[in-house]
Amino acid sequence: MSALHRELLRRLPKAELHCHLDGSLRPQTMIDLGMEYDKTMPAADAESLREYMIVDDARDLEDYLERFAITLSVMQTEPALERIAYELAEDAARDGVKYIEVRYAPVLNVREGLSLEQAVEAPLRGLARAEADHGITGRVIITAIRNMAPSVSQELAELAVAYRRQGVVGFDLAGGEAGNPAKAHVKAFDYARSHDLACTCHAGEGDGAESVREAVHVCGAHRLGHATRLIEDTSLTDYCNDRRITLEICLTSNVQTRAASSYQTHPFREYYDRGLNVVLNTDNRLMSGVTLTDEYVHAAESLDFGFDELARVALNGFESCFLPYEERMRLVASAQREILALKTGIA
Repeated sequence: MSALHRELLRRLPKAELHCHLDGSLRPQTMIDLGMEYDKTMPAADAESLREYMIVDDARDLEDYLERFAITLSVMQTEPALERIAYELAEDAARDGVKYIEVRYAPVLNVREGLSLEQAVEAPLRGLARAEADHGITGRVIITAIRNMAPSVSQELAELAVAYRRQGVVGFDLAGGEAGNPAKAHVKAFDYARSHDLACTCHAGEGDGAESVREAVHVCGAHRLGHATRLIEDTSLTDYCNDRRITLEICLTSNVQTRAASSYQTHPFREYYDRGLNVVLNTDNRLMSGVTLTDEYVHAAESLDFGFDELARVALNGFESCFLPYEERMRLVASAQREILALKTGIA
């Protein structure tokens, strides 16, 4: 793809619905915070650390997740969390992202004395500053962890509901999928949904289509994180299509975790052709070494997506975000105007 086409995709207005805060730090920030908080980083300079943090040798999802211990070591104070959230939104804005939902598990940020509330409020402050400075709208999805006790997930669901009018827009479940069924956390999902909070769930990434079925039919997820192996269950695929359940597609991380063997064999193309509601996301900008523009370029180069198709994917993102309907529609209308202007410019 030519530099012109890459720049066109960078300028395409995009929504990022699946992006982990603890997987999207700037390497220089990790070094700065490591020095400030006396945490040793595995490399001394930003470029070396960037290369180290990209997971190119994972055997599976669990291998991929091991790098997060490094980032979490410097995410235990309010100033650090606020800075990291601000910088992520700033980087996304430069990447043509107009709206971002940042997800993370606050329970992992309280190891050195923060309260769960402090661990939520600090990133929200960072996102609010980025919105004021860069015009990007940022919201938070609070994530529970599959291999933690269901009581912890319940506490996090209650935390998410408590902040749902202050910038938290959703509840999620993530972590090692195989052997950690989502149904163990069903009460947390029930609590979130019964208090009118939207839910997403990682499924079909580190386990098969049955895991996706559980996320949909047991946990009642409104969106699905990854859903790479949903395609193995034709009936469930049709069900998700018929009910417009959004698939949060993350091409690069799926190749890294072996959920997909290559970009070319990823089911994203088939999902799109069958009419499913698909959106593209980075998952973890640091560990996957990608921007959202990169993911759009991968779709173009490896799966033969054209500009009009990728514009449709971008609009899916705005239409599927967890904002109130009127706010979503304003973002959609703005994106449509920008897309029309881009198409006019290349006609």
